[in-house]
Amino acid sequence: MDKTNLDADRYLVPGLIRGFEVLDAFTPHRTELSLSEIARHLGLSRSAAFRTVYTLTHLGFLLQDARSQTYALGPAVLRLGHGYMASRELVQIALPEIENLRDEIDWSTHLGVRDGRSVLYMLRVASRMGMGSIVHVGSRLPAAATTMGRVLLTDLDEEAIVALYRDDPQDGGAGQAQNMRSLLQQWKADRQSEIVVQLGSFERGMASVAAPIRDMSGSIVGAINATRAFDRPEPPNDRVTSAVLECARAISRQLGAL
Repeated sequence: MDKTNLDADRYLVPGLIRGFEVLDAFTPHRTELSLSEIARHLGLSRSAAFRTVYTLTHLGFLLQDARSQTYALGPAVLRLGHGYMASRELVQIALPEIENLRDEIDWSTHLGVRDGRSVLYMLRVASRMGMGSIVHVGSRLPAAATTMGRVLLTDLDEEAIVALYRDDPQDGGAGQAQNMRSLLQQWKADRQSEIVVQLGSFERGMASVAAPIRDMSGSIVGAINATRAFDRPEPPNDRVTSAVLECARAISRQLGAL
């Protein structure tokens, strides 16, 4: 890590950098370190290093052995790694499946995950006929207005939905209350269906159908959809909806869902 560049960038948070430097000090060959060893790694005194070590211990990123007065990496580090590996696993498993789905129905297919009030597009496989959405990987679209986003929101309970959209700046006063009522009505209806279908309500001339991806706990960890442009959008036929649903189930099974 280039200390000169770090010192020159006023937007960096020194305390956060110091915390990551502590975690980085642990290796497969150095699984336990004393406070003095951590302080030397940071180039600080024991007293200066103590607050960083204490904070990491309090948050579960370090575990202290009171007998040996040493520290080891804690379970919070594993949770971070699990989140990273889980997202990679989802993408790796989903890609061949949504490619097969595209080949079967020739609609553009996508994989998305929820990011707050948005759906984050993780994968896109374009229709061979060029009749699909032009949304790209990395795009964020409003969850409540898109098929994948609506599917992802069904994994939340009503209290969580209200909390998520309570401070929505889109509207205020009575209008905001009406928006919330409409949102909850849509959410309740979506929870009763295995798929969500939209016809031009978000993107004009575009039909879209989405289904959930579940993990071994049954939680919704992602969603896939298929989209296609039409001169006059019409509901996707049974072949398309069945293919989307079966693709989502195939990905879910590979993630351990029953």
